[in-house]
Amino acid sequence: MDTILNSGINWIVALQNLGAWLTLPMKAFSFLGTEEFFMLILPALYWCIDARLGLRVGVILLLSSGVNHALKLAFHGPRPYWFSRQVSAFAFETSFGVPSGHAQTAAGVWGMLASGIPSRCCAKKRWAWLAAALIIFLIGLSRLYLAVHFPHDVILGWLIGGLLLWLTLRFWGAAAAWLEKRTLGEQILLAFAASLFMILLSLPGLLWLQANWQIPAIWLQNAAQAFPGGEPPAPVELSGAITPAATLFGLLTGLAWFNRRGGFSTAGPAWKRILRYLIGLVGVLVFYIGLKMLFGIFVPDGEALLAYILRYVRYALVGAWVSAGAPFVFILLKLADRKLG
Repeated sequence: MDTILNSGINWIVALQNLGAWLTLPMKAFSFLGTEEFFMLILPALYWCIDARLGLRVGVILLLSSGVNHALKLAFHGPRPYWFSRQVSAFAFETSFGVPSGHAQTAAGVWGMLASGIPSRCCAKKRWAWLAAALIIFLIGLSRLYLAVHFPHDVILGWLIGGLLLWLTLRFWGAAAAWLEKRTLGEQILLAFAASLFMILLSLPGLLWLQANWQIPAIWLQNAAQAFPGGEPPAPVELSGAITPAATLFGLLTGLAWFNRRGGFSTAGPAWKRILRYLIGLVGVLVFYIGLKMLFGIFVPDGEALLAYILRYVRYALVGAWVSAGAPFVFILLKLADRKLG
C-alpha cells in the first residue's frame, strides 16, 4: 500500500509544481463539491426551477454521502498531507481520505443535473454532459492539487459516484411509482428505514476501528505541522453518517406529507422565484445554524449519544423545511401555487 501512496505523493508534488497560480482556481473548483455549495444551489433548484429534478439531485447527494462515509471507515486511508510532508496542504480535512467524497458526489450530482435536460434537446443534452464531465474532472483534480486526496481516492470516488448515478437513473421511475401507492404512514416508515439503514452501513467499520485501530502518530504529527493549531484528524466518528441520513428522512417525510396537500409549482415570475429562494434560505439557516447554536448550549456537538440525536433532529428539520416547510410558506405568501394532480 505504501507503494501506491508514495506514487500518489509524486503525482501531487508534480501537480503542485505547476505553480502557485493554480491555488485559487483549484479552491474554487473544490468548492463546487462542498456541502455549503449544495446547500445554496439545491434549494434554488427545488424551489425555483424544477422540483422533480431537485429531488433526484438531493436524494443522490444524500445517498452518496452516506455510502461514502461507510466506505471511508472501511478503507480508513490517510490524506496525503497526513502521510507525507513532501506535499503542501491547501485545505484541511478531519475524515479519512478514500474514496474521495468530492469526486463521488460530483459524479452523482453533476451527472444527475445533466440527465435532467430533456432528451428532445439533443444538442443541449450533449453539451450538458460534456460540461458535467469537465466539472467532475476538475473537482477531482482540485482535490489532488490541494493535497487532500490521492489519485486512487479520486478515481474510486468517480467510479462509485458513477455507479450510484446509474442505479438511481435505472430504478427511480419504478421506485417512485411504487411509493406513490403507499399510504402516508407507510412512506414515512420507509423513509425512516432508509435513514436508519444509511447509519447502520457505517456501524461495522466504526465499531471495528474503535476496538482494533489507532490513528498513527505520524499522521497526527504531519497534520499538525501542516496546520499548526488547527483541528486534528478525527476520522472515527458517526456524525458523517447521521447528517445525510437525517436530512434524507426529513426530505422524504416532508415530501410525502406535502404531496398529500397538492404539492407546489415552481412556475412564476422571476421576482417571485427570487423571493422564494431568499425566504427559504433564511429558514435553512435558522435550522442549520440557529439550532446548532441552541442545542450547543445544552450539549456540545460531538460523538455523544445525545449529540447524535440532536444532530439527527436538526438535519431532519432542514430536510423537511426544504421539501415541505418552505413550499407551504410560499403558498401562504402567494409566491407559489399548488400543483394538483
